[in-house]
Amino acid sequence: MNATVYEGATKLQARARRVVRPIANALWKFELVGFDRLPTSGPAILCANHISFLDSAFLMIQVPRNISFVGKSEYMDSWKTRYLFPALGMIPIDRSGGEKSQEALQSAESVLRRGELFGIFPEGTRSRDGMLYRGKTGAARLAMKVNCPIYPVGITGTAEIQPPDAALPKVGGRVRIEIARPIMPERYASRHDDHLVLREMIDEVMFEIRSMTGQEYRNVYASKGSSAQARPMESANQGNSESSQT
Repeated sequence: MNATVYEGATKLQARARRVVRPIANALWKFELVGFDRLPTSGPAILCANHISFLDSAFLMIQVPRNISFVGKSEYMDSWKTRYLFPALGMIPIDRSGGEKSQEALQSAESVLRRGELFGIFPEGTRSRDGMLYRGKTGAARLAMKVNCPIYPVGITGTAEIQPPDAALPKVGGRVRIEIARPIMPERYASRHDDHLVLREMIDEVMFEIRSMTGQEYRNVYASKGSSAQARPMESANQGNSESSQT
């Protein structure tokens, strides 16, 4: 059975950005740092910490280029979201794992090979306790395969505006989004067959995120249901096939 490959962000995202950005800037105070580091063209992966539903929305609003994100397939629960969310850049991921999860990364690869931006949360789920958890290696695998840079992204303030269980965001508040210097896959090219390279790359990403956000780091994987119940570290072989979702 052929995998479903999603297109990623369309012109609708760019149009929505022009409308929504002024509104968002009026409702919340944004501090944007390092955005000049992003390339104006060509593929790149943005790896961010994940503390609120707003994280991907605010990145889509503030990043000047179209960016596609993975999001849990449970969001596609109506005909409206089934068409609207993918057009806005969401690539649904089935969190049951296996081949269904790999479909999302295949779509992400297509986005990158078109020279576009792809965003992913390497922790795999939102952190409910505010801690930073061990990153999964899907982004590193993509970067090595496509030969594109990874930009660590640190986000703070969104959890105060919309905590994980809140239905709606609060008006007011400050959000800081910082983009670090890129991690280039060329540095690891001589060891591309070494599965430990993927772990080293994503650990470097998580270190950069921690330095930007000041979050306490836990060297365990966050669980899907609650980050307060983290599960033990998985094997490196499992990590190689992992992907992230909102």
